[in-house]
Amino acid sequence: MLSQLFKKPSSMMVGIDIGSHCIKAVLLQETDTGLRLEALAIEPMPKGAMSERTIQDIEAIGNVIAKLKRKIPKSVQAAAVAVSGQTVITKVIFMDVSLTDAELESQIAIEADSLIPYPLDEVNIDFEKLAINEADPSKVNVLLSAARTESVEARVGALETANLKAKVVDVESYALSRTMDVYYQQLPSDAYNKCVAVVDIGAVLMLVSVVQAGETIYTRDQVFGGDQYTNSIVAYYNKSFDEAEIGKTTGDLPPNYTFEVLAPFQTSLLQQVRRAVQMFLTTSGKDHVDYIVLTGGTAMIEGLDRLLIEELGIHTVVADPFANIEVSPRVDRNVLQRHRTQFAIATGLALRSFSSCHI
Repeated sequence: MLSQLFKKPSSMMVGIDIGSHCIKAVLLQETDTGLRLEALAIEPMPKGAMSERTIQDIEAIGNVIAKLKRKIPKSVQAAAVAVSGQTVITKVIFMDVSLTDAELESQIAIEADSLIPYPLDEVNIDFEKLAINEADPSKVNVLLSAARTESVEARVGALETANLKAKVVDVESYALSRTMDVYYQQLPSDAYNKCVAVVDIGAVLMLVSVVQAGETIYTRDQVFGGDQYTNSIVAYYNKSFDEAEIGKTTGDLPPNYTFEVLAPFQTSLLQQVRRAVQMFLTTSGKDHVDYIVLTGGTAMIEGLDRLLIEELGIHTVVADPFANIEVSPRVDRNVLQRHRTQFAIATGLALRSFSSCHI
C-alpha cells in the first residue's frame, strides 16, 4: 500500500523529479525565517531510459540519480519521487463523515474494485481526507490515488540504485500544486482565494493543476511539450536534436526562425492552454481562471506570459520557485538561473519534508 510511503517524514528529503529529458533534485531546509534552498542539481536523462513518464531502464536512471546525490549533503538519505501519466488515477469520492481513518480505509478497500479500472493486485492505493462536502455535510470529500505497482516500484528501485530511500511516492500534479506555497508571493495579494492554474510545460507532457484556497480542485495531463518546438528546429534547419536544444536556449538560430518555428509553436501552446482552461471550466462549473502560473523548461521561452495575457486575458506569470527563498552559498547560481523554472515539481516534492499530506 502506498500509505506506507505517506507517513510523516522525520527529516529532510530531497525531491527527485524524474522527467522525460532530465532528472532534477531540490533540497529545502526550514529555518526560523522561512525556507532555505540547500541544494539543487539537474542531470540529462540517457536516451531510451524514459518513455513519456514510463521508466524503461531502472539502472540507467539510478546511475543518474547517483550523480545528483553527490551534489547534496551526504547526511540526506531519504527522497520523495512522483508518478504521473496513464499509470495514475486520482478521484475525489464522498464518504460518511463519521468514519475513522481505519474504517475509511476498510470501506475504500471494499469499494476500490468498482472505482479503479485495474486489477487491485496490480495497483497501490492511498487516500487523503479533504474538506466536508458543501452540498452534503454528512459526507467528507476524500482524494483517492491509485498507481500501477510497476510504476511505483520502478521509481523506488531507481532510488535504491543510488542508495536513497523512497520515503514518499507522490503524484506529480499534486506536487506541482504544492509549489503554490512558494508562488503566492509572486501573485497579487488576493490570489490565495482565487482559481490559480499552474501549467507545467515539460518536454513531452503538459501538467495542469488548478488550486484554490490551498486545495487542488482539478488536474489534467496533456501530451504536449517542448519537444515539438525542438523537432521543428530539427526539421527546418537540418540540425541534430541536441543542437536544436542548445539553439533554443542560446538563441543561436537563423533570424527567420521567429516566424518559421517560434510563432507556430506559440500558437500551438496557446491552443493547448486555452483548451485546458476550457476543460477545467466545463468540468468544475467555475466561471473563470483568475491567474496562470507557468513552470517547466518550456516556460523559459521569451514572451509566453505576455502571449497568454493578450490572448486569454488572464494574469500570467513565469514562476521562479526560489524567488522568495533564501539560497545557500553552496548552490550553483548558474544552474539556478539557467534552469529555475524546471524545478517546480522537484520543489513540490522537497516540500513534503515539512508536510505529511498529499496536497
